[in-house]
Amino acid sequence: MPRVREVPVHDSTRVRDVRVAAEAVAGLAGLDEDRTAEAALVATELATNLLKHASGGRVLLEAVSPAVPAHGDTEAAVVQILAVDHGPGIADVAAALRDGHSTAASLGAGLGTCLRTADDFDLHSTPGRGTIALARIAPRGAPRHPRASGTAWAGGINIPFAGAEFSGDAWAWARSGDRLTLMLADGLGHGEHAARASSAAVTEVRRRADLPVDRLLRTLHEALRGTRGAAVAVAQLDTATGRLSFSGVGNIGARLRRGDRWRPLLSRPGIVGAHLPATLPCQVEEWTDDCLLVLHSDGLPSRWSADPFHHDPARDPAAVAAAIVRDASSPARPVRDDTAVVVLTPTPPDRP
Repeated sequence: MPRVREVPVHDSTRVRDVRVAAEAVAGLAGLDEDRTAEAALVATELATNLLKHASGGRVLLEAVSPAVPAHGDTEAAVVQILAVDHGPGIADVAAALRDGHSTAASLGAGLGTCLRTADDFDLHSTPGRGTIALARIAPRGAPRHPRASGTAWAGGINIPFAGAEFSGDAWAWARSGDRLTLMLADGLGHGEHAARASSAAVTEVRRRADLPVDRLLRTLHEALRGTRGAAVAVAQLDTATGRLSFSGVGNIGARLRRGDRWRPLLSRPGIVGAHLPATLPCQVEEWTDDCLLVLHSDGLPSRWSADPFHHDPARDPAAVAAAIVRDASSPARPVRDDTAVVVLTPTPPDRP
């Protein structure tokens, strides 16, 4: 089930909490002792930076699985660490990543250490709006990022409501032949029972990623019987034809950007596992190099606004998802529900 560690960092005592959370998530991901120590180091550095430069923020830690073949073989998960703040931002990101650069009377080695240690690292900052730092720590010898191919990659952020142990939201990114399938499920309610419903959807998507979206939703409906049920949206990219198919049931938001224009992708009313519509229309769109797909649960306001950063195809999709959540919330107005945002983008040429 999706166990996301969310640690608010507003004083030095919480830095230790971040380190402990990193060690726990590393255990879930199966990292060895050395990689666990490195995950804890990166998490500690990012938490410390929140205090030094932004007067606090929050750190989100979870084990993220890569896309896997539909027959169920698994690959090792990676530890994903996201530090998000609403602080003053970093004026010169490139300089901040160089060892020796500091604006807080420190050695200036924190972000440089993170960059060298992490298998993936992305840093984005907007002066006056805040900073997002993303790091992934993989088992030794594992692929650098849980992306399925050179055609597209996906990433996301999952925030449990009110610091709960379990999030009722879950997402999956699975591969079967030419089909790359992205699924987001929002289990009804909150807590462990909602998480069981969304986790059942993840398991079934990984098992049956060979199915087209309408048949996959019907298969999910049967798999979720006996659970609370969930709102579910499925987007499937056919890399052979360059077509993106979408179908959804319930209140999962979906937007597709092509060029500078966004358009909504619409779901049907219902509950997967309880009340499935008789017909499941499938919306088909052309997938081009300037596309970006966002799926989100209803913890994110439906009228969230897009920032120019969200349009940058070179950015890690999980960092884009974190920026969307950050810009739709504030320290005084936190997320109002379990909140998951997942993003699908073409893989940039320099990120194979």
